[in-house]
Amino acid sequence: MDTQKLADHESLDLHEVINFKTLCLAKSKLMQGLVFDQDLRALMQKDVEQSIQALGELQKIYQRAPFEAPVPQNRPTPIVN
Repeated sequence: MDTQKLADHESLDLHEVINFKTLCLAKSKLMQGLVFDQDLRALMQKDVEQSIQALGELQKIYQRAPFEAPVPQNRPTPIVN
């Protein structure tokens, strides 16, 4: 099967989307500790789960980039549980 590589500008755009989605995920995860409404907290948790799934799919596409930054295996220690 012939796998197509992404163009340079597509790779950069995808990299920006992954960075943005990662920041949104971190913000949603951290803000859950400040929310007292259970419905809103559940909605934020659903957003976190969907963002993790979307990031996984985006990282699969990113493997087709002509250049690739390694994804670190270690994760930062969360400030809030």
